[in-house]
Amino acid sequence: MTMTPGRETMQCTSSLSARRRSLRLSIFACSLLAAGLTTLPACAHDQGNDESSKSGPTVTTTEGPVHGSTKNGVNIFLGIPYAAPPVGNLRWQPPQAVKRWKTSLDATQYAPTCPQVTELGAFAGPASVNEDCLYLNVFTTGSGRNKKPVIVWIHGGGNVDGESNDYDGSKLATGGPNGTETVVVTMNYRLGLFGTFSNPAINSEGHLWGNYGTLDQQAVLRWVQRNIASFGGDPTRVTLGGQSAGAYDTASQVLSPLSAGLFNRAIYQSSPGFFSFLPSASDALTRGTNFATAAGCSGSNAATAKCLRTLSAARILQLQGTPNADGPYTTASPFVDGTIIPVTPEQAWTTGRFNKMPVMGGATKDEMTFLTGISEYFSGPPQVPMTAAQYATAVAEGTPGCNWCNGGKFPAGAAAKYPLSDYDNDPMIAFERALTDPAKCRELHVLQKIAPQVQTYAYDFTYRDLPYYFPKMPGFKPLASHTIDIQLLFPGYHGGNLGVNLDQESGAPRELNGKETHLSDQLVAAWTNFAKSGNPNGSGNSPWPKLTADANGKYFVQDIPLSTTTVSQFRADYKCDFWDPTFTY
Repeated sequence: MTMTPGRETMQCTSSLSARRRSLRLSIFACSLLAAGLTTLPACAHDQGNDESSKSGPTVTTTEGPVHGSTKNGVNIFLGIPYAAPPVGNLRWQPPQAVKRWKTSLDATQYAPTCPQVTELGAFAGPASVNEDCLYLNVFTTGSGRNKKPVIVWIHGGGNVDGESNDYDGSKLATGGPNGTETVVVTMNYRLGLFGTFSNPAINSEGHLWGNYGTLDQQAVLRWVQRNIASFGGDPTRVTLGGQSAGAYDTASQVLSPLSAGLFNRAIYQSSPGFFSFLPSASDALTRGTNFATAAGCSGSNAATAKCLRTLSAARILQLQGTPNADGPYTTASPFVDGTIIPVTPEQAWTTGRFNKMPVMGGATKDEMTFLTGISEYFSGPPQVPMTAAQYATAVAEGTPGCNWCNGGKFPAGAAAKYPLSDYDNDPMIAFERALTDPAKCRELHVLQKIAPQVQTYAYDFTYRDLPYYFPKMPGFKPLASHTIDIQLLFPGYHGGNLGVNLDQESGAPRELNGKETHLSDQLVAAWTNFAKSGNPNGSGNSPWPKLTADANGKYFVQDIPLSTTTVSQFRADYKCDFWDPTFTY
């Protein structure tokens, strides 16, 4: 695998120490890179070397001063290191303190993304082999005397891909026309085998082990406690949130005693249902041991650990997966290790052993068109939609694919419950419903489990006409797909480098229309009000009611216009009476 340039072509991929040298040394280092490593992007100029950067803001952190830029009234600081590069002997170690610097650090360009190979179609990318990736970004208006609430956002990507570069926190920072100004922090964190890895040779070294991506996120939260006041933020009002794997990771932090006191609000965006279970320590150990054997590093002693740490990033990714599929060695999510995450989610919700705080969570109506879209994306060219015969086979009793069901297999009666005749004889839509509905029912279970213990706000995102970043494909309709709502909170979000938001009817690029922009304003107001007070309304229970654990509890319906629905109607819409008996928690 060749080294691929990062998304920002001006970002220097030399080590952090090179960014802190004098101007002369920086130019010299960049010249060497340009001459000898032509696959790398050109180095960024140091702060003060570029006239346009001189007018940007400078903030002093506990590690050193950082110099950012200003766009449309928002001060933006990109590529701030929050931990030492996890390379060499620091691979598969908890994040270590970054070395302090004295001269102002150029924070006007994104830093490299973490190593990844599986890009989930157009969702993420480009692939990366750069392990020097533990950086964060800050968006703040810099206005006002009062400290602003803080939103720390974890990007999605199944914990195997994704990058903070895709998430412009500017609108959340302003609060939009109706919300609250906030300070927004986004981050890169270790992914795949770099981020979740259990092996006896590593685990026996006497440090926290296994959930390294989780530890990275905690390092960011500690950085926020040390530094966010300098950016206008209030360290006593920190909301942690994320979408997809970011929601999964947020819930992991709610379970972790090591993150207690580091944040006090949680947002699970698509979806709380994903966090209804976690892998076990034994499963993670089996995968990590099998990986070591495949890599030629079997054993459980110091020599094994050295062998594992001398593997190239490219070799690890080669064993980890392919552009369209994860491999057998990756746990791909936090697991119950006993210390960082001490108990399973269900044990935590049942016993109350979790960090108590207000929660806001939900998912889209048609979550799994994301997966059916990926399947069709990789079926070509040309792309071919699912046939009726393929649908019948896919939902037959005992067929793998129902990730939320017992054993991951479809139960008896699924085909009859989702006949093609109910879905305009469209196999793709019928299959998407058979995949999505059990996830929605698990979502309800999790939210109603915690609702009696903490202030809980549930939503169902049902608007089906937003532009989408997958290409127009025959038979594919994204509807209210997984990830489609991100663009309402992070303007311009379009997945990775291959993505462009398109009108799925014409296939032409499309931005949000007026009604969609208004919906964006409403959601930004809810997210930022929640960050301020733990209540998306700001105060009161309208338009977004609190969830209760009974059938008359209310969901907030995110559509044009906004509305509410009852839990009993939610259960009927997603056929929870059929799916609930197939679940084990």
